[in-house]
Amino acid sequence: MKKSDVIIVGCGPAGIFTALELLKEKPDLKVTMFDKGNSIKVRKCPKSKTVNCVGCKPCNISCGFGGAGAFSDGKLSLSKDVGGWLEDYIGTDKLNELIKYVDDIYLSYGGNKEISFNKEFADNFEYDCNKYGLKFVKCPIRHLGTEKSAKIMDLMYDYIVNHENVDVITNEEITNIDMKKKVVTTKDKEYSAENIVLAVGRSGSGWLIEECEKNEVKTTNNQVDIGVRVELPRAITDKLTDNLYEFKIYNTSRTTENVVRTFCMNPGGFVSQENYDNNLAVVNGHSYHDLKSNNTNFALLVSSRFTEPFDEPITYGKYIARLSNMLTGGKIMVQRLKDLKAGKRSNPSRISKLSYEPTLKDAVPGDLSYVLPGRILTALLETFDELEKICPGISGRDTILYGVEVKFYSAKIEVDNNLQTKYDGIYAIGDGAGITRGLMQASISGVIAARNILKNVKVD
Repeated sequence: MKKSDVIIVGCGPAGIFTALELLKEKPDLKVTMFDKGNSIKVRKCPKSKTVNCVGCKPCNISCGFGGAGAFSDGKLSLSKDVGGWLEDYIGTDKLNELIKYVDDIYLSYGGNKEISFNKEFADNFEYDCNKYGLKFVKCPIRHLGTEKSAKIMDLMYDYIVNHENVDVITNEEITNIDMKKKVVTTKDKEYSAENIVLAVGRSGSGWLIEECEKNEVKTTNNQVDIGVRVELPRAITDKLTDNLYEFKIYNTSRTTENVVRTFCMNPGGFVSQENYDNNLAVVNGHSYHDLKSNNTNFALLVSSRFTEPFDEPITYGKYIARLSNMLTGGKIMVQRLKDLKAGKRSNPSRISKLSYEPTLKDAVPGDLSYVLPGRILTALLETFDELEKICPGISGRDTILYGVEVKFYSAKIEVDNNLQTKYDGIYAIGDGAGITRGLMQASISGVIAARNILKNVKVD
């Protein structure tokens, strides 16, 4: 059995910032990091050459050192109101302090110095949203870009992996965790440490819940967010994105009372496919700092909370995604909004009539009404009507929808204000723990866990 001072399971932003903080303060700590995906050095999606997804296992976009954040569009949300629930654990002042702290670290690794936010425009836009019952969240954005985000993660990898007291083990799945004994098991070896940080990301959230159940750690149902990825000509949204980069808007459906939100806005961006375990294909989007398309894409997500006796929101979200995959042969479905409203299935002929080129080339035309539950579909269509009032053309004839987009932060693990479970030295952090939902707060959660470890750890 190999022993370390700290084991980190998951090498996304949460796990990386745990390691960075530990090594900054106590470089003598022996740290072992695991990820089921590849090293950032070899992570590369072959789809840019093959056009069609080849089903890498695990998916090079969502797994590996750097996590899904390495190939996201790299948006750092510089507001406490965006990206998770850390304010509930550490308070407003501390969260604001850590946003600044983590932002400075990203800058030190080459982050874009420009912040996308026109305050005067944002104030006026908030006023316009309020007129129609929409909530606009004002959030300055530091946009890294997909290529720069990957480069930053690459530099962080070099620092961590070259540290004499750190062992980074990629392409290795943890098969079992004994939280009481503080032992993690791979297919052929056991590792132990006084401190274990579980930072598995959204792709590992289902597995983490199973491990918590085995170790009798309580979890509570979070919302599951199900919706579509919207793509449309960039000219329609430029006025807003040029001043805000991303507009975060919440609408409450008149009919269903579900909350619907815009998420992950990518002006000049590209729609992408992500594959989770068992070849589950879901849609996402990203944007580069330099390479631009003529389109904008963003997610429109409907939040649902479930009551007893149902307690499997992740399974439910995967079921909806798998239903879409069933109709498309394992690919992403695409439909014109115009066809969806008219009750028509999109076909290649109808898609070819668009005035622009969709960025996800192998998406299969279909009918999302065969996939999305009625109340989700109703909430989405109502929200398009409301968004049209503040962004004319957003629900126009050339708007297309890709399905489905699902966010799997659907169970929140019970932790204290230091993100520690009921077991001393066992931490659950980041998106996979249901505590954050974005690059900035996931990174902060790693700092929080690391600082508590540093207060208690003893180095031999």
